[in-house]
Formats: sequence, C-alpha cells, structure tokens
Amino acid sequence: MKKALITGVTGQDGSYLSEFLLSKGFEVHGLIRRASTFNTCRIDHIYSDPHEPGTHFFLHYGDLSDSEQISDILYNTKPGEVYNLGAQSHVKVSFSMPEYTGNVTGLGTTRLLEAIRRSDNNVKLYQASSSEMFGRSPSLKRSRRRLTLQVLMRSQGLLLLDDAKLPSGLWNVCVQRHSFNHESPRRGEIFVTRKTTMAVASIIAKKQRVLFLGNLEPKRDWGYAPEYVEIMWRILQQDEPDDFVVGTGEQHTVREFVEQAFAYAGLQWEDHVKIDKKYFRPTETEDLVADSSKIKNTFGWKPKIGFRDLIKIMVDADMRK
Repeated sequence: MKKALITGVTGQDGSYLSEFLLSKGFEVHGLIRRASTFNTCRIDHIYSDPHEPGTHFFLHYGDLSDSEQISDILYNTKPGEVYNLGAQSHVKVSFSMPEYTGNVTGLGTTRLLEAIRRSDNNVKLYQASSSEMFGRSPSLKRSRRRLTLQVLMRSQGLLLLDDAKLPSGLWNVCVQRHSFNHESPRRGEIFVTRKTTMAVASIIAKKQRVLFLGNLEPKRDWGYAPEYVEIMWRILQQDEPDDFVVGTGEQHTVREFVEQAFAYAGLQWEDHVKIDKKYFRPTETEDLVADSSKIKNTFGWKPKIGFRDLIKIMVDADMRK
C-alpha cells in the first residue's frame, strides 16, 4: 500500500487531498498541531479510531516549526509521497506576524526537506507555493541545470532553497506555484470569498446586516479546490520533478465575486457591503491570472467548475449550514 504524508491536513486542500488519496488506495498520514480544542471539522467524516481494522487514515501531532517532530514522523511512517500544504497562508496575518510566517512557511519547508534528506528514503515532495510570488517583480527564473528554486513572495517574505547540494538520488521535488486562488465550502472563514458567502447566508437568515470588506479591485484567477488536489497527485506520479502553474486562465475582480454571490441569493450587494480600510493590504498584487498551458499540455487537465458555478456551490453550502 502506498503511503502519503500531508502537512496542513486539516485545511481546505489537505482535507480534499486526503479524501482523494484514500480513494486511490493510499494509507494517509496527516500532520496536526496539538491544541486544547480540536480543529478537525474538515476531516472528521474520514477519521476513524486507529485501532479499528481497515483504518487507512492516521493523524500525528507535530508542527513545521519543530524539526525533531518532523523527522520522527517521517521515520515512523516512511511515506513515498509528501505533500507540504502546511503554512501560515493568510496574507493580512503575514504582515501582522512576519516572524511567525517566515518560521512556518519558509523555514518549515527547509526543515521538511532536511528531514527527507536524512530519512534516506526515495521520497517525492510536493511543495505548494503562492501565486503572490509572481507579484510585481520583473522576472523570476528557475535554473534547471542547478535545480535552484528562488521564490520571491510579496506577501510572505523571501524563501531561497537550493537543492543542488542535496543527493539527487534521495528525493525528487515537484513544485506547483499553485495558489491561483482555489475555493470551496471548506475555505477558511477569514478569506474574502468564504467571508462573503457566509455573510450572504447570514443576511438571508437575518442574523447579519452588513459585510465589511477591503479592496474590491484586485483581479484573481479562481478555481475549485477539489479539482486542484487531483492535479497535485498527478504531478507526483511523474518520474521527473518539474514546476507547474495551475489555474483557470480566467480572471475576475473581488467585486465581481461579491456581486455574483449576492445576486445568486437575490440580494443587492450595495445594500449590505461597506468598505473598511483596515482590511486593505500594505502592499497589493492587483492583477493575477494563470498561464496553465504547460499543465494542460502535459496532463490534458482543464477545470470543469467555472467561476459562477463555484460561487453557487459555496453559497448553497453556507445556506444549508
């Protein structure tokens, strides 16, 4: 039985990826931070007591800030595939907590790479990165000869990894610069898309009257998260590591998302939305859209759920909730 380890297993992508890998016959191990309360609502439906026969989904306490824990988990589980989805990924929080963000999102990846190298196993690593890395920087080049990844992320600091020094036979690295925004009913409630669809449901239920938002003008490429986790798996089934950009190739403003969500519920968004400057980012990448031609040519992949359907799925889910 193939084994996979997922960091960020309790997040949107981690939960969908766990479901997908289990359907493919994997034994799935997830890294979860210890806390006084459980934050497992996205994966409760696939969790069972590890003592039960036939259990293939296991959770392990650990943190990307603790290299010893990561090494122990890798040693004990011996996964063939590792999906690094764990991060402090909220942009506004990254400005408020830059040191913590760098420690978990940047150095956490380094700790994971080092643990894989020391494990002496042939592990394939999937590293999820952010579309914010494209930002306004003039160019980002990857030297395939030296296998050097230089990631300049406007929202989350500078991460420089050089795998030329690591023994090439021990592990393969696949990088997907993937966060051309992908959404779902499991999206975190502090992100603008889910914040909007939850507000629509609350307004209909007369539990809320006003939704406060920040800048409505940035343009983003929005896709459906379950479709993105499938391509994560397909990337790791390749024999050689590579970089891929995943997205729909279709661009919409935050304003359009808000308009469509309210209109779908029969509401006028202008009657309920107010702008609060505290939600504006210190620096903003205004215009992002994916050129995913490489991944379409390599895998024949293209998204099935479009922008309007995505919004309907999210609003419907929050209305039911």
